[in-house]
Amino acid sequence: MSAILYALSANAGIAASKAAAAAYTGSSAMLAEAVHSAADCANQLLLLLGIKQARREPSAQHPLGYGKATYFWSFMVALLLFSMGGAFSIYEGVHKLSSPEPVESPWIAIAVLGIGVVLEAWSLRGCILEIREKAGDMPLWRYFRDSRESELIVVMGEDIAALAGLALALLAVVLSMVTGNPMWDAIGSIAVGVLLVIVAIGVGIEVRALLIGQSAEPAERTAMEEWLKTRPEIAELYNMISFQMGTYLFVAVKARMAERDSAKVLIDQVNAVQDALKVEFPDVRWVFFEPDDKG
Repeated sequence: MSAILYALSANAGIAASKAAAAAYTGSSAMLAEAVHSAADCANQLLLLLGIKQARREPSAQHPLGYGKATYFWSFMVALLLFSMGGAFSIYEGVHKLSSPEPVESPWIAIAVLGIGVVLEAWSLRGCILEIREKAGDMPLWRYFRDSRESELIVVMGEDIAALAGLALALLAVVLSMVTGNPMWDAIGSIAVGVLLVIVAIGVGIEVRALLIGQSAEPAERTAMEEWLKTRPEIAELYNMISFQMGTYLFVAVKARMAERDSAKVLIDQVNAVQDALKVEFPDVRWVFFEPDDKG
């Protein structure tokens, strides 16, 4: 959650400063960035809402809990990033191409964008630090593909898009100032919009997979299978299915047990494995165990 709070605090200040600078300078690229930052603020509030809903206790209608609520709101964030951020920026840029207007007081726009770069870099640093606590030295691209924490995927994608968008907007304003051609400002707005659309599609694809249903992260899934195979209560592991439910896991195990003569001992062995699995892997909340004598 700290990564979301980092991003929200940074984007709130950035959005206000960009909007004021866009109104003063008339920069299309600056306006696109202001809308981008405002959309990011709304996105982070939705992510916080998703985290809050995911913590609700299981109910009769939702016996496995509400953990996947974070995936729904993360997917909504991707849609907002695509529509509010990307589509509006492209529209604004195309509109300004048809009737270009010079950027007034470009140094103000440059100063605001420069401050934005610093704040977004601070937000991205907070996100990366939180990722490193969870993933160690795993490359960021691999974390983006393998992680089941949709809120961190979204925040990382937003922060990277924000930094790249700021760089494009800054370049557009500088080129408009140097060349005296306001067309560059409009092109900058279109470039920011295209960037946001690409990031939104990438984030949406990853979150869609989580929303439909994915297993535990590959490394954790393998670790659980290896752990189960070493248990003395289990003679042979036939199958293990894991299902990510937000921040926790549902696990189903089918195995041949070492004890097959006494029903009570068999039950005790199953319970012992289930309890130990939850202790060894704290993300596991639900375990369904099927003892069998064939795969």
